[in-house]
Amino acid sequence: MGCGNNHDDFRSGNCVCEVVRAIKDIQDNAVEEEESSECSSCFTEPLGAMVSPARREPVDTRVFVLSTADGSPFHAFLTHEGNACVSIYFRVEEVFDNCCATLRVLVPGHRDSSGHFAPVNLVSSSDKCCVDLTKVCQVDRFRASRDCITVDLRCFCAVQCIADVNLGLFN
Repeated sequence: MGCGNNHDDFRSGNCVCEVVRAIKDIQDNAVEEEESSECSSCFTEPLGAMVSPARREPVDTRVFVLSTADGSPFHAFLTHEGNACVSIYFRVEEVFDNCCATLRVLVPGHRDSSGHFAPVNLVSSSDKCCVDLTKVCQVDRFRASRDCITVDLRCFCAVQCIADVNLGLFN
């Protein structure tokens, strides 16, 4: 059975689903704990423990990416975000019906010369259809969008947590 082919077998579990559920729990139960020197992963607690260097600012989101069966990053479209029209970065909003999730699409960005948030267009300028992985390396900031997507988590083969950030969603 290949990656993403176990849609009908709810008993077998799904590691991506379990990780996204864990991220949601960590976001919901953000508490202060001692720092850890362990390898950072999606299970690193508390929320904020992935911030590097370790800063003591409030965070409300664990940013992550999902990979498809061929190893490419899953992407979703953004609306009303200037030149940033797709993103591979997400925040889990809800997990439901065993292994479905509502994900908020995050706007990828970087700090511009004046220190402000500047969206990064991840679409390849040469072929206009694909995510340009060299542009992914420019991303070091995230902003919440109003765009959400509902996904079946069983369709993904990998999840990688990127950063813990404060998107200001609950201020």
